[in-house]
Amino acid sequence: MALLEVDNLSLSFGGIHALQQVSLRIEEGEIMAIIGPNGAGKTTLFNCISGLHHADSGAIRLAGTDIVRYPPHLIARLGVARTFQNLRLFRNLTVLENVLIGGYVSGGSRDRVHGAMELLEFVGLSDQAFSLAGSLPYGAQRRLELARALAMAPRLILLDEPAAGMNFAEIQDLLRLFRTMRDRGLTIALVEHDMRLVMNVSDRVAVLDYGKKIAEGLPAEVRTNQAVLDAYLGDEAG
Repeated sequence: MALLEVDNLSLSFGGIHALQQVSLRIEEGEIMAIIGPNGAGKTTLFNCISGLHHADSGAIRLAGTDIVRYPPHLIARLGVARTFQNLRLFRNLTVLENVLIGGYVSGGSRDRVHGAMELLEFVGLSDQAFSLAGSLPYGAQRRLELARALAMAPRLILLDEPAAGMNFAEIQDLLRLFRTMRDRGLTIALVEHDMRLVMNVSDRVAVLDYGKKIAEGLPAEVRTNQAVLDAYLGDEAG
């Protein structure tokens, strides 16, 4: 059984078909990238999986349980965490406090401060624990949002353009973090435009265009798929 199964998911906003019978499977412990041009439906798909939108039709199964009508807080408690395309930090709280907020979702009896500090060490922000989140450089804020999502102890983490605004060195650090997360058993769904990151870290890639899935496969297969080249990659595949 796949950890996540999306089955014929459709969602329209007025006359705009944001998702049209999208199906995909994400196996436990893999990294799946979801790519496509702006407006293809990638973030809308994440919003449906995390409960921010409710699809018009179709199913979303997490470890066999259909969560398509569940509210966000129940989906989070079942082990789905996410980051956002636009940063959603508590800018006037400290770095540590932001991570502690994520930890309240997972519960558990272990010392939350100790766990939060371990996560900040993991993302390279332990020396900034008592700084205000809003004072961090942009790339560091991205890593903080990742640490907060990890504090929820998720089984599945949805990362919406985590490399946006980062330089080459920061992206390489992010790539190493993602590989370590996968090696520790975490399942990752990744929406990203940086093809260097996508092609180097993903186990499989799905491609959306105008709300439809037009391709899925190994990174090497997707980057040579003519439909994908025409819709999105073009010269980036070279």
